[in-house]
Amino acid sequence: MEIELSLEFLRVVEQAAIESAKTMGLGDGHKADQAAVESMRKVMDEVPMDGTIVIGEGERDDAPMLFIGERIGAAQHVRGFNFPAVDIAVDPLEGTNLCATGAPGSITVLAASEKGGLLHAPDLYMEKIVVGPSSKGAVNLDAPVADNLHAIAKCLDRDVEDLVIIVLDRPRHEKLIADIRATGARIRLIGDGDLSAGISAAVVGTGVHAVMGIGGAPEGVLTAAALRCLNGEIQARLVVSKPEHQERLEKMGIKDGKRIYKTEDLAPGKKIIFACTGVTDGNLLRGVRFFGEGIRTQSLIVTLEERQVRFVDTVTLDKRPDVKVRFN
Repeated sequence: MEIELSLEFLRVVEQAAIESAKTMGLGDGHKADQAAVESMRKVMDEVPMDGTIVIGEGERDDAPMLFIGERIGAAQHVRGFNFPAVDIAVDPLEGTNLCATGAPGSITVLAASEKGGLLHAPDLYMEKIVVGPSSKGAVNLDAPVADNLHAIAKCLDRDVEDLVIIVLDRPRHEKLIADIRATGARIRLIGDGDLSAGISAAVVGTGVHAVMGIGGAPEGVLTAAALRCLNGEIQARLVVSKPEHQERLEKMGIKDGKRIYKTEDLAPGKKIIFACTGVTDGNLLRGVRFFGEGIRTQSLIVTLEERQVRFVDTVTLDKRPDVKVRFN
């Protein structure tokens, strides 16, 4: 599956990034998200697979959406072929507001696995802690913030004051931010995009050592898919704060709302593909660049079984007869 579909999924996230980047800075988050959704859906319908959206845009409405449970791929309109069955998780445009305002850090995201390889997470919040390979196994979601930061620093052979922790800039994180600052560690507050932050924590050289705080559960599953391939770690727990949250868990067959999910619980698949493309510039990927003779994108695509990590720089050339390819 990984060999057959990797480049197909790369094309999906690239095209979604290009279409959403055309709306960058217009101040219309809905338009930016819709551009990514429509592009991703159109290209995925051409992919040779029998796909099912397990994490997507929610329920069907009047607009063409990637709704949970939707069947996609060439198997839906081409008969007589044995297409692989694939579960798909998407965030067509992570950081919708970032794209709308031209701020850094927005990406288009897709993860895929064999059937049952991605947790069907409810659309709730999750407490999360994300670390890279060097700190894998050293943190505990229930441990005090200071204990986790000292454990990460020990694994990295550095002082706590040298750590950079990413936290979503939200009122709910007031105590978390105070606890981190009390240790002397540095904080990078972000407006959106804890998924891309989590990927950055798993890649050496980005200057990010951990991600802490509460974010979306679907993004947690997508992060876990990437971390399975990058050898990082996420620990997460659903935030169940209302009776309707508990009812939603029961409908999805989740019995223990206080369970701590590990990376392998969120993305248990044996064959996993994770692909993302930068829309606006970020820690890990450059955003889409439009120039006179084409469009340039930068993407990351990783696979679990094949153990491949690809940083892909793609130039889509204009179709003029006098177009030129430049080295940089």
